[in-house]
Amino acid sequence: MAGLSRRDRFDLPEPMRRLFEGDWEMPAFRVEEYRDTNAMVVRAELPSIDPEKDLDVTVSDGTLRIKGERREETSNRSKNGYRSEFKYGSFSRDIRLPAGSSTDEVTASYRDGVLEVRVPLQDEGSTGRKVPISRS
Repeated sequence: MAGLSRRDRFDLPEPMRRLFEGDWEMPAFRVEEYRDTNAMVVRAELPSIDPEKDLDVTVSDGTLRIKGERREETSNRSKNGYRSEFKYGSFSRDIRLPAGSSTDEVTASYRDGVLEVRVPLQDEGSTGRKVPISRS
């Protein structure tokens, strides 16, 4: 594996990429990707997140980045004592977008602990735009 280029490592499954790049402290989160008509849909399981304060979704250079921070505190008081537990940390995940992605029209929504990002794609029959030919 030592002979893999940086680009090849990004093609590895996310847990393996994190292992090779040393992202030990970055909590993983579940993601599913699928095509729905003319859009790539990415759904991420992110419960207990305030999307307005704790979540950042960006698209750059053909990559969708989901980045955020989780802060959760629970406590339990009883006659035998008090217990408090904190869970916190930042997380990030990069997802390569397919060729033909329309990054200017990406939308994101958050409902019931699930972030859904929709990236419009060109029609399968479309190969690009028609280029006019001029006569000299």
